[in-house]
Amino acid sequence: MIMGRGSSRGITASLWQISVALYLIANGVLGLQRWPEGVFRTILHRMGFRGDTLSLLLIVLSVIALVAGIAVLLDFFSVELPFLNLVVFIVAIVWIVYVVITIISWATDGFNNFFRELTALAVNIMVLGALLSASKRFG
Repeated sequence: MIMGRGSSRGITASLWQISVALYLIANGVLGLQRWPEGVFRTILHRMGFRGDTLSLLLIVLSVIALVAGIAVLLDFFSVELPFLNLVVFIVAIVWIVYVVITIISWATDGFNNFFRELTALAVNIMVLGALLSASKRFG
């Protein structure tokens, strides 16, 4: 078995990092396939994008997320590639903006389904935590 940096963090942190990497990779692929219920489509739609702009940004965000998922996975195995840290940083910034927009939209629009939205917010905060952990720019 290949043992990287993730193996020295403990099983909980390692599982968290691997699961977030797989989450980003899977949603990146689903976004590129233009999956109608995909998380990135939902993020962009909630941010107010529509039509061709949404489609273009969906492709860009999906590619970035796919690369970020690979970067988080490579970080787990202690593989160092300079541009991957920048990609993780960019995705983390997008995720921060999305979480803030989600909370603001709750304050202005209310809740459609409180527990479903709370679950989605929790998942997005977990993803954000893993991105911040993988990014060297956030310590």
